[in-house]
Amino acid sequence: MASSEACRAAGAASDAAAAALRRGVVLPAHPLALDAARRLDERRQRALSRYYLAAGAGGLAVGVHMTQFAIRDPRAGLFEPVLALAAEEMDRAEQRGAAPLVRVAGVCGATRQAVAEAEAARRHGYRYGLVNLGALRGATPAALVDHCREISAVIELFGFYLQPAVGGLDLPYAFWRAFCDIDRVAAIKIAAFDRYRTLEVVRAVVDSGRDDVALYTGNDDNIVVDLLTPFVFRRGSEAASRRFVGGLLGQWAVWTRRAVELLDACHAAADGPRSLDDWATLAMQWTDANAALFDAAHRFQGCIPGIHEVLRRQGLLAGCWCLDEHERLSPGQAAEIDRICQAYPHLRDDDFVAAGRDAWLAA
Repeated sequence: MASSEACRAAGAASDAAAAALRRGVVLPAHPLALDAARRLDERRQRALSRYYLAAGAGGLAVGVHMTQFAIRDPRAGLFEPVLALAAEEMDRAEQRGAAPLVRVAGVCGATRQAVAEAEAARRHGYRYGLVNLGALRGATPAALVDHCREISAVIELFGFYLQPAVGGLDLPYAFWRAFCDIDRVAAIKIAAFDRYRTLEVVRAVVDSGRDDVALYTGNDDNIVVDLLTPFVFRRGSEAASRRFVGGLLGQWAVWTRRAVELLDACHAAADGPRSLDDWATLAMQWTDANAALFDAAHRFQGCIPGIHEVLRRQGLLAGCWCLDEHERLSPGQAAEIDRICQAYPHLRDDDFVAAGRDAWLAA
């Protein structure tokens, strides 16, 4: 009887997490906390997870670009350890009464590796696999879809359009239209950093007739516009509209409390008094802030260290170290971060972090 009740409870929690994904939540792309010797700093890794969940994030995305792809290198051996740490913190949050959380794990590599990573993610309780196709450069759209279908036998799919500037592929409409025919597609993150490519993905989803595929912005350079825009296309003789319901973003790995407030405001925008000018100004400010943090001036070379730098200033990380010792802030990037911190204090959540930091860092 107890086992049956536990199964029902687990099923209900999973259903609630799936409903939250479709409704739209903040999903921070989880960074990697290292010490000065570039070893995993478990205490600070846990503190980051605790911060995001305390800030109101609806789940975590782990093992993704912001976590650093090099965690998969056998010399680092960090893929499963970082999945496990975040899963433990999500378990604790749910045990303390948090709503069921959306658990997303990055899945990379050729098919054999990707399937193995999906299996590891499932072992650690992750329901969704964010599929990075960068290792399949040169494959046809049909081959990419076959790759995704094999992964879907293990884990539900979170499609991912990663911008080519940081290792992604150009993924045409034909790929996304066929991708939507895979039954176990639950969501798509569009991080193309390109309006033309973004429109192609949304149009493919509309044309597929899949109203159950949640759209998440990964366009850190255009967050507010993505979240506010009704994307309207013709489907047959009728107009069909889709919206981005949430975001899975590296930008939301910092100032996460403000990100939760932003998403809530965007969800309520139809009933709110904020003017178009106010929204346009806020959109510009977030984009300007992201340009500094993601190092747009140097084609995003400093995007991970830029996020680390804000977390370091807030006391959540001890430094900006990456597994690749050459991955560091670009010349002038720290000054740009100074500028946007001074220009847009309303985007920051420093007071929230200061109030909770010691508790999050406690063992």
